Amino acid sequence: MRRVSILGATGSIGQNTVDLIARNPDRFQVVALTGGANIDQLAADARALKAQLAVTAHAGHYQALRAALSGTGIEAAAGPEALIEAGARPADWVMSAIVGAAGLAPGLRALEQGATLALANKESLVCAGRLVLDTAQRHAARLLPVDSEHSAVFQALIGEDISAVERIVITASGGAFRDWPLEALKEATLEQASSHPNWAMGQRITIDSASMFNKALEVIETKEYFGISPEQIEVIVHPESIIHAMVGFRDGALMAHLGAPDMRHAIGYALNWPDRRHLPVARLDLAQLAQLNFRAPDAARYPALALARQVMRRGGLSGAVFNAAKERALDHFIAGRIGFLEMAATVEAVLDRFETDPGLIDAPMTLDNVTQTDHLARIRADETIGARAG
Repeated sequence: MRRVSILGATGSIGQNTVDLIARNPDRFQVVALTGGANIDQLAADARALKAQLAVTAHAGHYQALRAALSGTGIEAAAGPEALIEAGARPADWVMSAIVGAAGLAPGLRALEQGATLALANKESLVCAGRLVLDTAQRHAARLLPVDSEHSAVFQALIGEDISAVERIVITASGGAFRDWPLEALKEATLEQASSHPNWAMGQRITIDSASMFNKALEVIETKEYFGISPEQIEVIVHPESIIHAMVGFRDGALMAHLGAPDMRHAIGYALNWPDRRHLPVARLDLAQLAQLNFRAPDAARYPALALARQVMRRGGLSGAVFNAAKERALDHFIAGRIGFLEMAATVEAVLDRFETDPGLIDAPMTLDNVTQTDHLARIRADETIGARAG
C-alpha cells in the first residue's frame, strides 16, 4: 500500500487528487492532508480518507479543525510550521498543491525525506528551481510534474534524449480575455477575470490564466525542470486546450500530447507512475472535435510573457521577485485596489527596482534567501501600488 500526502488538499488540484485516491482506497494509505480556511472540506476529506494528520495553514482555525475531527483519532495541527511538518511526515508520494510561494518549504521537506514529489506548485521551481532540483538529487527523491503542460512534455520525452530536443511548445487557452479588444482590458472586472473558458480552477489561477501570468510561470518552470535554454521554449494560444504541449526534435518531428481539459490526467499519471492505470476522464472524439486552432500570443495583450523572458535572462533570485510581486499584485486586483492591466505594470516596476541592487538578486539560492527576497519583493510591490494611488 502506497503512503501518500496531499499538501493543498482543499484546492482544485487537491480535490482532484482526493477524488482519484478515494476511488482506490485499497491502494493508498493517507498520511497527511493540508488546507486553508475551508475547514469543513478538510475535515470531511480527512475522515473519508482516514488520514493520520490534518493541517490548516491558519492558526486561528485550529480549534475548529480539532472539533471537526473529534473522536476520529485523526491528529489536527495548524500554522505554517505545521505545514512544513506535514511535508516531513514519511510518505512514498506527496502532492505539492499549495498555491504560491508558501508551498516551497513543505515541498522541500518532502524531498528531504526521499518522497516522490508530484509538483503542482509551479512557484517552487520559479522561485528556487536549482534548490529544489539539488534537494531532490541529494536525497534520491523523484520530482514528477503535475502541470498539464509539463506532464505532457515529460510523457513525450520518455525514451528520448533531451539533447535531441529542438524546442518545447507549451499551449495556453488564452484565458477569459483572449478575444477581447485590447482597449477593453483596462476595464476588466474581477468577476470577468475569474471565469475560465475551458478549465475549472480556483480563482487565483483563473485570473493568472486571463493575464497569462500562469503561462509565464510555466515558461520559467519549463526551463528549470527540463534544463533547456529559454530560446527553445515557445508559447502558443490554443483555445480548445486539447493539446497540452508539444516537443520538437532535431529531425523535424513534433510530438504532441492530447487530452480533454481535466487535471486528473496529469494528476493520475503522477499518482500511478510508472504505470498507466484507468482514469475517469473523458475520451476524445476526434471527429467531433473536427479542428484545432492555434495563434501566436499577442505581446501587448500578455506582457507577462516578456517579463518571464526577462527573469530567465537575469537568473539568480529574480524568479522569487517575479512570483512575489505577481502574487501581491493579484492580491490588490482581487481587493479592487488596482486594475487588471496594472498587475503586469507592478511586476515590471518591482523587477526594475531590484536591478538597482544586484546583490539581492545574486545572493546564494538558499531557502532563507528565497524567503527574504520574497518578503522584500512583496513590500516593494505594495510600495509601488501605494505610490501610484498617492
